[in-house]
Amino acid sequence: MSKKILVVEDDPTTAEYVANGLEQNGFIVDRASDGRDGLFHATDGNYAAIVLDRMLPGMDGLAVLSAIRAAGIQTPVIVLSALGSTDERVKGLKAGSDDYLPKPFAFSELLARIEALQRRGPASAQEVTTSLSCADLHMDLLTRRVERGSVRIDVQPREFRLLELLLRNKGQVVTRTMMLEEVWDYHFDPGTNVIDVHISRLRKKIDEGSDTPLLHTVRGVGYMLCEQA
Repeated sequence: MSKKILVVEDDPTTAEYVANGLEQNGFIVDRASDGRDGLFHATDGNYAAIVLDRMLPGMDGLAVLSAIRAAGIQTPVIVLSALGSTDERVKGLKAGSDDYLPKPFAFSELLARIEALQRRGPASAQEVTTSLSCADLHMDLLTRRVERGSVRIDVQPREFRLLELLLRNKGQVVTRTMMLEEVWDYHFDPGTNVIDVHISRLRKKIDEGSDTPLLHTVRGVGYMLCEQA
């Protein structure tokens, strides 16, 4: 499996941040700072994935993406963008992206998404996950809508990220360390009860009034989302 990643990003700070992180995790990184150069690299190289900025000089990121797909290149593409609205995410997915990550982002999340695309393999890389569920709890990743049964649940941005992490790992224990790294981008224990506060709020929102609780505490380890503890 190729370990080469193409990073197309015009902001030098972001490009350096992403490239350094990928290289530290064993990837070989090619970089391009504008759309035309990015398209040249994408059509000329054999990459495991392409990290593509949405707004680029010379050629817009979605135009680059459309040209890549029109050329028959099925390399997985993750679009990075400061434009995080639902409409923009939909445009990115329709243009042929495999994932869409709003800025600012944690490098650990970008790395996890690249690794997830690699696990899918080329045959299924175009199958984009847009919704997650556990029993009658449903999350739409595009509209950011959460429902339990037919009841809409209002969640704050941090609660959404926490619930998404739990849903992506349903039936498995999500440790406190995983939560700190993936949701808060902490790579140390801050010594606060921030996780307990957010879990308590989330549990109240998704389980209150239901005969079947979904969010369970695994004492001394972390939390699990499933129909039965």
